[in-house]
Amino acid sequence: MKNNTKREEDQPKKESLDSRFSQTLRNVQGLLKGRSIPGKVLMTRRLESSDRSGLQKQYQRSYSQNDAGRSNDVDKYMQEGVRNTDINITVNKLRASTSNIEHAAREVKSAMGARSTDSARVLKFTKELSGQMVVIERLRELAWSGVPPYMRPDVWRLLLGYAPPNSDRREGVLRRKRIEYLDCVAQFYDIPDTERSDDEINMLRQISVDCPRTVPDVAFFQQAQVQKSLERILYTWAIRHPASGYVQGINDLVTPFLVVFLSEYLDGSIDSWSISDLSSANISNIEADCYWCLSQLLDGMQDHYTFAQPGIQRLVFKLKELVRRIDEPVSRHMENQGLEFLQFAFRWFNCLLIREIPFHLVTRLWDTYLAEGDALPDFLVYIFASFLLKWSDILQKLDFQELVMFLQHLPTHNWTYQELETVLSRAYMWHSMFNDSPSHLAS
Repeated sequence: MKNNTKREEDQPKKESLDSRFSQTLRNVQGLLKGRSIPGKVLMTRRLESSDRSGLQKQYQRSYSQNDAGRSNDVDKYMQEGVRNTDINITVNKLRASTSNIEHAAREVKSAMGARSTDSARVLKFTKELSGQMVVIERLRELAWSGVPPYMRPDVWRLLLGYAPPNSDRREGVLRRKRIEYLDCVAQFYDIPDTERSDDEINMLRQISVDCPRTVPDVAFFQQAQVQKSLERILYTWAIRHPASGYVQGINDLVTPFLVVFLSEYLDGSIDSWSISDLSSANISNIEADCYWCLSQLLDGMQDHYTFAQPGIQRLVFKLKELVRRIDEPVSRHMENQGLEFLQFAFRWFNCLLIREIPFHLVTRLWDTYLAEGDALPDFLVYIFASFLLKWSDILQKLDFQELVMFLQHLPTHNWTYQELETVLSRAYMWHSMFNDSPSHLAS
């Protein structure tokens, strides 16, 4: 009798972390599914036209020539307010201390009940960017949940350390770096093949083959001048980084930068863009910004693209372990079917999901990537686990061949920003849970 009583008393203590998390996750998913987004109506109520024009002038006064001609950008951002759902904003508040997932769920629920308006987010970005010295950590916190599209070029340059936080130095540094890029192009790219080694000729040939394959479903990237810009950037980068050289997949990583920096010069949808509308000087500036930002990004993950790509192999192993910890039935089923994570996840890490989601969502995803800074490689594991387990129920019903086909052609073509925000929110919660328990993800 005594033993039975003791077992009954101990029963609540045996509730596993996994079961508590599963319940919390179901709660959060339920909240997300039932959530309505005020979007444009909310923006119209909260930000009158006079406020918008004042906001725009304040931002433009703090920046130089690159911001000229953005008179409709604030309105454009307001119309796209639905993109910046804030379900993951307050997850940032948890980063310092939370290891209790139930506390995380309460914070997320509270955020949804007291959702900050998109106009408030614009004002926060404006305040941060307008000062003489940008506090990068505060900018990271804001950018994690999405950047207003017309501010994205400036924010990305700052987050990557390409542009200095001191506004007095910014213009001079950018001018100097753009000239340096032009010198590199003249030295390495604009030369005859007779001055290249056989390895360099083969590398340039491979790049020229890959450029037309880059984002093939977006017509803009099929323009000859766009492909030539990609070729110049990639070849110059590869020559300057001989430890890795060019690796297939790096061509995809240039595309978000190219689109974001082109948006400073071209209006409207990417479907209507023509790079031939730009001067050669502007094209050179855009290429230079892409080159230096790509360099900054890849400097933080160098072993992802060196021989045998050991960095990616290490992260794929961590992803496998994390999935096993979070969703053991899926992990066991994939193992029983003989499916190795390298068979599908290698491309995810190599191309940072650019080939897995609609291209119009990529820049929003990269806001979070760049906000993570040096921690990005490890956080990718959580994003990709969340991405994979979105289809947990389906995966458990597929045999090996069906798993391979499904994971190579994921049904994301109709995804909206809400699906992406859900993936990021779950990734953040899992990171909060497991980051203090590195033994679960031992390399």
